[in-house]
Amino acid sequence: MSKRIVGVVGAGTMGSGIAQLAAQQGFEVVLYDLSEDLVAKGMSRIAAALGKSVEKGRLTEEDKNAAMSRIRSTSELEALRDGSVVIEAVVENMAVKKEIFARLDALLGPGAIMATNTSSLSITELAEATQRPDRVAGMHFFNPAPVMKLVEVVRGLKSSDDAIAGLMALARELGKEPIEVKKDSPGFIVNRIMVPQFIEAIRLVEEGVATPEDVDKAVKLGLNYPMGPFELQDFAGVDIGLHVMDYFYEEFKDERFAAPLSLRRLIRAGRTGKKSGAGWYDYKPKQ
Repeated sequence: MSKRIVGVVGAGTMGSGIAQLAAQQGFEVVLYDLSEDLVAKGMSRIAAALGKSVEKGRLTEEDKNAAMSRIRSTSELEALRDGSVVIEAVVENMAVKKEIFARLDALLGPGAIMATNTSSLSITELAEATQRPDRVAGMHFFNPAPVMKLVEVVRGLKSSDDAIAGLMALARELGKEPIEVKKDSPGFIVNRIMVPQFIEAIRLVEEGVATPEDVDKAVKLGLNYPMGPFELQDFAGVDIGLHVMDYFYEEFKDERFAAPLSLRRLIRAGRTGKKSGAGWYDYKPKQ
């Protein structure tokens, strides 16, 4: 698979990270987004990340230039036509994703695999937007994609063994450790475990048991996690966390996944920072 073209739909944080990763591993990459401005921002993000690696001695300038030369940026979806694998990495909205997959289905060759980087949405439902659901599966990278080792390869109800094997092989060629999620269940593995931890951490703060800072410290020092639950929520975006909780609750109808009120208050107050220390650390519970 190493000589084939990898297409990436979405030049945001995840899409640009996946494109950078594939280019660094020698793949030819086509990076698409809706406008030239969005694509340019994605390319700038990649160049900056590679530049930091050069500064730290992890890459040479020649390595950086070679990786950049392998990425073709475009605002024309048709440029993905020759992709053997196309990975969608756009907003977590089923309607938006379905539209993209329907267009890819009409565009790509019969052997192409269409993968989604969704962190929680149904692969099976998304695949039904195409005429070949057997060629659709999940390929969930973690942020930052060039660094994090895990990839969840998610089997939809109609995903073929060949498509799953192809994505598992691709993940390994990208230097990742893939795991197969054998059943299309909301949140797959990591988010299914992580979201209840977020909720319980928020409840501890709501109940006045501890501050967000001390909950994070307890988890990092007591469980040996690299980041605490509040740091991680702020890094990923608390609005995204709420979206996933609401989706889980709608799918499972289980109180375990009911989003705490204080999370909604935090978002309504506009404190949705995406870096450690912004967001939860200035939350003050109502008495």
